[in-house]
Order: sequence, then C-alpha cells, then structure tokens
Amino acid sequence: MPAPRAGVTFGWFLRAAALAGAAFGVVYLVWGLYLLGEPLFAVIAMVIGGLGLMLFSFRRFYTQRFVFPGIAAVFLFILLPVLYTSAIGFTNFGARNLLTIDRVQAFHLARTVTDEGSGRPFALVDAGQAVRIYFPEDDGRPAVLTNPVVGTQIGAALAVEEPETLPRRAVVQNRAILSNISVTMPDGSELRMAGLRAFAATGPEYRLDGEVLISNIDGSRLIPNHDTGFYETEAGEMLSPGWRVGVGWANFVDVLFNEGIRAPMFQIFVWTVIFAGLSMLFTTSFGILLAVVLNWEHLRFAGLYRVMLILPYAVPGFISILVFRGLFNQNFGEINLILSALFGIRPDWFTDPILAKAMVLLVNTWLGYPYMMMLASGFLQAVPKDLYKAAALEGSSAIRSFFAITLPQILPPFVPLMIANFAFNFNNVVLILLLTRGGPDMAGTTITAGATDILGSFTFRLAFQNSAQDFGMAGAISTLTFSVTGLSAYANSRAMQPYAKKKGAGT
Repeated sequence: MPAPRAGVTFGWFLRAAALAGAAFGVVYLVWGLYLLGEPLFAVIAMVIGGLGLMLFSFRRFYTQRFVFPGIAAVFLFILLPVLYTSAIGFTNFGARNLLTIDRVQAFHLARTVTDEGSGRPFALVDAGQAVRIYFPEDDGRPAVLTNPVVGTQIGAALAVEEPETLPRRAVVQNRAILSNISVTMPDGSELRMAGLRAFAATGPEYRLDGEVLISNIDGSRLIPNHDTGFYETEAGEMLSPGWRVGVGWANFVDVLFNEGIRAPMFQIFVWTVIFAGLSMLFTTSFGILLAVVLNWEHLRFAGLYRVMLILPYAVPGFISILVFRGLFNQNFGEINLILSALFGIRPDWFTDPILAKAMVLLVNTWLGYPYMMMLASGFLQAVPKDLYKAAALEGSSAIRSFFAITLPQILPPFVPLMIANFAFNFNNVVLILLLTRGGPDMAGTTITAGATDILGSFTFRLAFQNSAQDFGMAGAISTLTFSVTGLSAYANSRAMQPYAKKKGAGT
C-alpha cells in the first residue's frame, strides 16, 4: 500500500472540510440576502466572506488572520453604520417618505371608489349555521336572496315572498365576514359592502399610465415629482405617502443656515460640551476626594464606608435614573417635600431649564463618582508614603500636600480616563431620555428640541419621537456629530502624544 503524500494528513482533510463548509455558508448567506432584495448587503457579505476564506486558505496570510476579525468587526459595526447614517442624511427619508415609488403606486392603485348609484339596501336572513343576504326590490330591480354566506356569493332572484330578516345588530356581528365578500347580482354586476345598510359596486380609483396615475372618476392626473418624492395633483398638492429621493446637501444646509434649526442646534451643541465637561470634572473631583478620605489611615470603618459609597455603581444605571426621576417629581417627589417643609420652596425641576440642567448634572455625578473613586483608590497606593512624611517634617498642611504631592502623582494616569469619561458623557443618551426626556422643550423652534437635550438624545427624538420622524435630518445631524467627535478624538490623541513620549523616554 503506498504511503500518503507529504502534507496530506488527516488534519489537512479536516481543515479542507472546514473551509469547504465555511465557503458553502458564505454562498448560502450571499444568495439568501440577494433573494431578500438586499444586494448591497449580499456584496458586503461576499467580500468579507471571500477575504476570510482567502486568509485562512493560504499560509502566507497567517499573520493577517489575527487582525482580520477585528477589522471586519470595525467595518460591520462601526464604519458601515456610520456610512449608512451619513447616506440617509442626503435623502428625504422620513415618516412621509418611507416607501419606494413602486409601493407608492401600488398604494394608490389599491384605493377604490364606490358607485353611489349602484347601491342596494340589504338585510340578513337566518340560514341556520350561516346567514343569507337579502336585497329587497329597489327602483325596479328585482329582489335578490343569496346563498348562505361562505366566500364569494352568487345571487338568485327571489321567487318567494319577502323573508323574515334579522335585526340590524346581526349586520354588526357579521361585519368582518361581509366586508370580505362580493355578491354577483343577476345582471352580472358585483357589489361589495359599502356600509352597514347597503352594498354597492366598487372599482379602482386610479389607473396607471406610465408613471402617471389617472382618476377613473374625473380623469384628473397625479404626476410623480422625483425632486420631492411625492405624487402631486395638477394644482401642486402633494399626496402622502411618498418615496425616498436624494436631496443633496439640503438637510445639511438647513442644519447650518435655517434659523429655526441652527439656533437650537447651536444651543444643544454648547450644552453637550458643557454637560460632558462638567460631568467629567465633577465625577473625577468627587471620586478623588472620597478616595483620599477613605485612604486616611486613621479613619475608622473605612471598609464599610468604601462598600457603601460603591453601592451606586452596583445598582443598574437605568434603575437609579428612574428612582431619581421619582425623587425629583415636582408635586410628589421626596426632595421637594423636604425642601418645602424646611424652606418653603418647591423647585420646578422639570420645567425650569436651569434647574433641569442642574438636576441632570447632579444625578450624573452620583452615577459616575464610584468608578472614579475606585480608580483613584488604586492610584493612591502607588504614591510613596515617604513623600508625605517629608512634607510633614517641612510643616506642609494636608491640603498643600494634596496639591503638591497627591494630585501630580495620580493625575497623569487619570488623563486618558478623563478623556474617555468626556467621550462617554458626550453621548450619554440614556440618562437624558430616562430622566428628562430632553425637556423642557425650547420655544420658537421648527424641530423638536429640549433644554437638556444633548446631540445624541436630540437626534434620537428627531428620528423616532417627532411626529414627522425626519430620518434624513437626523442622519445629517449625526454626520456632523460624527465629524465633531472624530476631530475631538484626534485632538485628544495629539494632546496625549507628548505625555506618551515623555513616559516612554522615562522608562
């Protein structure tokens, strides 16, 4: 029996089988996405799947295998959503423009009109387990009694005396069945239910001529306007629903130059920066202060205090936010009840813009200080104790020792964490939506905007909570937000380089 060729082993066959299975999975996924009408995602799946198969098929790409999953994840979950959101910003995508033009045409073509002149009053007749529809004689048209109502009915001329009909409430009880059937009369006309008292002939309201819809009633035309994404009457009236069309830079121009949008946008941007900056400052300062106090060697029960102060970090954030929303309730909240009993005041936490912002900062400080306190407690352990002893011999006070020894020692490792804290609070949408929902609303704006809205919550409300659901405008604002955030991240990275080089040189 000949020996197997070099390199052809059981492991080789196993690897080949795994690659073949992966290739089949990629083909199945790509074909499925294509059949679902998602050619773009099919191409993306094909490219990523093909690159993965190539990297794992040839040994020359061995090192690239380790970075490929990370790069693919960044593309799929960061870059692709950003590009898609930015692309939406160049369209009129919104609540009134959700469909394609084909579906809009189908919507208008499915509309029907009733021929009032063909209406026939009706009643129901008991037929055991079913009912019959009885049309009495009307304007010379003979009376008709249908077969028991099961599916499409064919009427027959009544040859007997008028039957005993059921009360009108029987029509209401059987309305769901009656509205889905058609009755073919002896003259060949088809009638459908046109109310609780009559059947009438119905037909399509429009017919299609190219892309133009022509009324079957009066011959008026609905003309598609591909600039606005709506069918328009000959008088220029736009009819909903519409379809998505590209609008170029119109959304960006509105954001930057429309006063009703630009003014609240600027205020929200300024508040977002202030909110993120003050949240970073308060949480870091309060966390360091508590860590220094808990690090005092003469403090009794320091372990108990440390556990109690970390508890806010152990409770899920959304629960704490909802609890605070109840505590700050202007009418029944415990905070206002205490302030009213002690000082006779009941602050309008949710209706006064300044108080609402103060409340947001207070709650965010409570939620964020435990993390900074834990970090500061760890950094304090690395500060040499001999420095404090030397400072004490020189007569230095505790406050001076803190600013001369403690803070310079722990601040450098805190800098990247403070930057991360700022970036997190810059997009802290959950806090705003759960606590104030962005309110109180600003007056005199053409879009939904609140005094405590940050850019993220403002965009979310504009896209999903505003009655217009203007996804195109939200996409444009998100694109501008991405740009500002990216520039800020780049500036922070540049600012950190001298420190990183200095630290590297020191080591």
